[in-house]
Amino acid sequence: MNKKLAAALSGGAVLVLVLSGCSDDEGNKVEDWAKAFCDQAKPQIQKRANAHQIIISTAADSKPAEIQAADSKAFQDIADADRALAKAVEAAGAPPVENGEKVQQDAIKELNATAVAYEGLKKEVDALDPANQQKFADGLQDVADGLTKIEKMDQAALAKLEEGELGQAMAKQPGCQKPTASVPPKTSGSATASPQSGATASAKASTSAKPSTSAKPSEESSE
Repeated sequence: MNKKLAAALSGGAVLVLVLSGCSDDEGNKVEDWAKAFCDQAKPQIQKRANAHQIIISTAADSKPAEIQAADSKAFQDIADADRALAKAVEAAGAPPVENGEKVQQDAIKELNATAVAYEGLKKEVDALDPANQQKFADGLQDVADGLTKIEKMDQAALAKLEEGELGQAMAKQPGCQKPTASVPPKTSGSATASPQSGATASAKASTSAKPSTSAKPSEESSE
C-alpha cells in the first residue's frame, strides 16, 4: 500500500545537487560561494536521504502503525532539512552570478514553502487511522498524490542555483555530492521502490502503483 509513497519520495524528492557537467575554470568567488553553501548543506542533504530511505525501508512488510510513525518522522525530518538549507543559502549570501540576489531569495522562499508543505503531509499522515487498513491505504494514496506535487516544488527550490557555472562549482564540492543513506533497506521488498531518475519518472511510478489493503512501504521524498 505504501509503495506509491515510496516511489514518489524516492524518485524526485531527493534533493540532488550534483550536476553532470563540470568546468575547470570557475572563478574564485563562485567556488567560494559554492563551498560556503555546500559545507553547511551537507548534513541536511544527508538528513533528507536518510529520511527517504526510512520510508522505503518500511514499505516492504511493516504494519500500518509502523508506516505511520516512519512517514511522519520522515516528513518532519525533510521539512527541518529544507528550512536548514534555506538558512544555508541565506548565510552564504547572494551568489556571485547574474541576478544573484533574486536567485538567493527565490531559493530561500521555495525551500521554506516546501518545508511547510512537508509538514502538511506529516499532519495528514498523523491523522490516519492505522486500525482500519482500507481507510489507511486510501489515506496514504491521498498523501502520495500530494507528495507528487511537493516533489515538483522540491526540484524547483534550488534549480536556479544548479544552473551554469554556479551549479558546476557546487557539483565539485563534497558537501553537495549525492549522499548514501545511512539507513539500510529493511527487506528485499523495498527494491520495488528503488529511486528512479527524475521527478517525472517517480510521479509516473507513484500513480501506477495502487495501494493494497495490506500495510507496505512508507513514502520516502528526491537531494
